[in-house]
Amino acid sequence: MAGRTSKPTVGALPDTTADSPVVPVALTWLTWTLFAASVAFLAARVRFGVSWEAPGLFAVDGLTVLLWVVVTFFSGIVHSYSRRYMTGNAHETAFFAAVFGFTAIVMGLVAADHVALLWVLWLAMGLVMAELIGLIDGWNQAQTAAKVARRHFLASTALLGIALATLWLATGATTVSGVAAAAEGIAGPVWLVAAVALVLAAMIQSALIPFHTWLLASMTAPTPASALMHAGFVNAGGILLIRFAPVLTVEPTFMLAIVVAGATSAILGKLLKAVQSDVKGELACSTVGQMGFMIMQAGLGFFGAAITHLVLHGFYKAYHFLSAGARIEHTSPDDGTVHGLDLVGVAITLLTGIAGGALFAILTGKGTHLDGGLVLALIVVVTTLHAARSVVARASLPAAFRYGAIPTVFLPAITIYALVYSTISALLSDLPIVTAATELTVVHVVVAVGFLLAYVAMETGIVERSRRLYVALLNASQPPTSTLLTSKGEYNEQ
Repeated sequence: MAGRTSKPTVGALPDTTADSPVVPVALTWLTWTLFAASVAFLAARVRFGVSWEAPGLFAVDGLTVLLWVVVTFFSGIVHSYSRRYMTGNAHETAFFAAVFGFTAIVMGLVAADHVALLWVLWLAMGLVMAELIGLIDGWNQAQTAAKVARRHFLASTALLGIALATLWLATGATTVSGVAAAAEGIAGPVWLVAAVALVLAAMIQSALIPFHTWLLASMTAPTPASALMHAGFVNAGGILLIRFAPVLTVEPTFMLAIVVAGATSAILGKLLKAVQSDVKGELACSTVGQMGFMIMQAGLGFFGAAITHLVLHGFYKAYHFLSAGARIEHTSPDDGTVHGLDLVGVAITLLTGIAGGALFAILTGKGTHLDGGLVLALIVVVTTLHAARSVVARASLPAAFRYGAIPTVFLPAITIYALVYSTISALLSDLPIVTAATELTVVHVVVAVGFLLAYVAMETGIVERSRRLYVALLNASQPPTSTLLTSKGEYNEQ
C-alpha cells in the first residue's frame, strides 16, 4: 500500500480572498464592527451604569447589551465561517444578506420597547429565518421545510399579537416597560388570554414539544444558518418570557403550568436525542430539550438562570453545528453494545452529583431553601452531569481513568455555570423581575423525579434495550415526510 495516504485529498479548499463578492466581505466586517461596539456598550453599562433610550420606541438595558454582545459574536462567527462554506454558491450574496438582516432584526428586537415595534420585528425575524431554511430554490424539500417553518412562525406572531393587543387594552400602555409596570392590575380572563398567548408564542418559537416539528424539518438550511438558528433564533422564547415576567408571575399556578410545559420538552428532548442516527438530527433534538430546560427555569421564577442557559447553550450549540463535519469524520461505528453504569460508576456519579449540587448552592444561593431553587439546582446538576459523562465517553481513556475524569470535567463545568449565572443576574438587576422563586409543590417533586428517571434511562441504556420505547421515540422525532430526502442522488444534486 506504498504511496497511499490514510486521508486522501479530494481537492483544495476554496480561496476566500480571490474574486470574493463585495457583499459577503462588507457584511462580515460590519458584523464584527457591531460586535466591537456592543462590547463597548456592555463595558460602559458595567462601569458607569449607562443606559440609552428613545422614549416610547427603544430602551437599552442590561439584558439588551448582553444579548447584543452574544448575537453579534455568534453572527460574526457565522459570517466568517460562511466566507469559505458559501464560496462559489449561487445563493452566496442572498445568504449573507439574510444572515446580516437577521442579526440587525434581533438587535432591534431585544431593544424594542413599543409593543407594535416588538411585534413587527418578531414577524420579520421569523420570515427571514424561513427564507434561510428554504434558501435553495430548486430543492423541493427545502421549500416544503420553509413552508412548515413559516406556518409556525406566523402562528407564533399571531399569538404574540393577541397577547400584546390584550395587554394594551387592559393597561392602556403601548410599551413593554409600561405593561410591566401595570401588570399587577391585570386579572381575570383578560390576564389569562394574554399569559397563555405569550407562553404559546414562546413555545412555538423555541420549538418546544408539540411544536418541535419545524425545527426537525429545518435541516435543509445551510449549516451556518442552522448554527445561527440553534444558537440564537430559538432563544427568542426565553427573551419574550423575561420581558413579560411581571405578567406571568401574577398567578403562581400558571407558573407551574410553564414548568410542566418546559419539563415535558426537556425530558422528551433528551430521550429523542438518544435515538438519533445523524448528527444534525441529534443536535436538533438536543435543542428541543435545552429550550424546554430554559422555559422551565423561567417557570420556576429564575429568569436570570433562563438567560444564563440561553447564553451558554448558544455557545455550545454554535460550536457543535459548525464542527458537525469534523464529528462525522472522527466518529466510527462501534459494536452496538450499550455502555451502562456499573456499581462503581453509579457511586462515583452519585457522589459527584451531590458535590456539584452543594457547590452550585454555595456559589448562587439557590437550592438552600425549600422552594423552586431546589428543583433548579437538581436539573442543573443532572443536565451538566449528563454532558460531562458524554464528553468523557467520547474521550479515548482507559476504563479506570474514566471514573476520575467525570468529576474532573463536571465540577469545573458547574462552577462556571454558577459564576456566569451570578454575573448575568447582576447585569439584569435593572429588569422588573429577575428572580421570583416559587414555593415547592407536588408538581415540582414530580418534575424532579421525571428528570432523574430520564437520566437513569439514558445512562443505563434502557432506551436502546426497549424496542417499543425506541420505536416510539424514533417516530416522534420524525419531521414531515415531505421534507425528507428519499434518495442519495438528491443529496448530490444540491
